[in-house]
Amino acid sequence: MTKVFTSWSGGKDCCLALNRALARGMDVRYLANTVSADGQRSCSHGMSAEVIRTQAKALGIPIVQQPTTGDNYRAEFVKMLQAFKQEGIEGGVFGDIDFNAHRDWIEGVCQETGMTPYLPLWLEDQRKLMEEFIDAGFIAVVVAIKAELLGHEMLGQIVDRSFLASLGKDITPCGEAGEYHTLVIDGPIFKKRLEITASQKVTRGDHHFLEILGTKLKAKSAAAGRAVTA
Repeated sequence: MTKVFTSWSGGKDCCLALNRALARGMDVRYLANTVSADGQRSCSHGMSAEVIRTQAKALGIPIVQQPTTGDNYRAEFVKMLQAFKQEGIEGGVFGDIDFNAHRDWIEGVCQETGMTPYLPLWLEDQRKLMEEFIDAGFIAVVVAIKAELLGHEMLGQIVDRSFLASLGKDITPCGEAGEYHTLVIDGPIFKKRLEITASQKVTRGDHHFLEILGTKLKAKSAAAGRAVTA
């Protein structure tokens, strides 16, 4: 069984990649999440690092949160992979779909640390990927959007087929150009459901964000909620 880590932002793409890795029998030892130098926010979408830790508890997979800055990001990422390597981890799972520059970066850091990169979603049809994610029973909440493309009313929405249908033709289905980002709160590989108990909508720079102020873990239930109150 191949021992791997999964590069983790908390969103739908990395979650779908994780799901596929588990389905293929990979032994996922860690979620690998980079955070700000003070450890307070995830580097990916500005999400609270604590929220990502709670999400990892919901999944039942240990998480490593590596502090970084813009200047030392690569070096700290490599350090994290080297530590994984010392534990016998052989590769990393990444949720990238079609951004070639980032694939080159991934392959570079993996080569430097003797890791094998796995990109299970690479170059697949984005709409089909989203339909797979939704049909599998995952529930994701919109937590960040580009203000010039989407209105703040999209924040907190559940990503379902109605959401997909509401996206304009200039929005990629997976938001691969950064149009929107998500937080996965439940799904078939979750041990518990992550419930958002308090949040507010804020604007920073050219993005609107759902600032999550409170969460709790709940036992799994057959019926899933269809909305998040901001």
